[in-house]
Amino acid sequence: MELITKYFKNFTEQQLNQFAQLQDLYGFWNAQINVVSRKDIDSLYEKHVLHSLGIAKVIQFNKNAHVLDVGTGGGFPGIPLAIAFPETQFLLVDSIGKKIKVVQEVSKAINLRNVEAIHCRAEDVKQQFDFIVSRAVTEFPVFYNWVKNKIKKENNHTFQNGILYLKGGDLEAEFGHFFSKSVFFNLYDYFREDFFETKKVVYYKMSSGK
Repeated sequence: MELITKYFKNFTEQQLNQFAQLQDLYGFWNAQINVVSRKDIDSLYEKHVLHSLGIAKVIQFNKNAHVLDVGTGGGFPGIPLAIAFPETQFLLVDSIGKKIKVVQEVSKAINLRNVEAIHCRAEDVKQQFDFIVSRAVTEFPVFYNWVKNKIKKENNHTFQNGILYLKGGDLEAEFGHFFSKSVFFNLYDYFREDFFETKKVVYYKMSSGK
């Protein structure tokens, strides 16, 4: 929790209480359903919660915005972002049903009312969203094809609607022709722990629906 309060000074007591409950909840559920690497469970706040909140350093989601988290796994980045932005609506999807069960149970336990979690593939989601977030579920060109028709055309944020993708390493080869059209935010500029040295938030605008 010290990492959360170190980098985020404006969370309410309720938000901090929600964040504080995550360690025990994920410890409990991870013992039954492996949603976080067992070697990482003791680093939950650094490698999962704070990593997810890197998106909150890049953008502030508006009230009543709609955000889709694709391949959420146990709820990352969706659950930390939903705590951080309680007036933004989040839909978290994953193709593995038992992981969605964990998301549902964790959300219920911390009274997170702005999250809906559904067991489905990204391609089966019919709604459209202001932003789509994800944490390195596949190579970016593949991900783009999953979600390219799911972005609203009307913009209500400083950033135009699009994708916010948590990814690490050398991305030029992976991104191909998407590379020159993307904006890369180095998380080490915000979080000084060694874990973040190669971690990035990639922003790709798609408000035109293309």
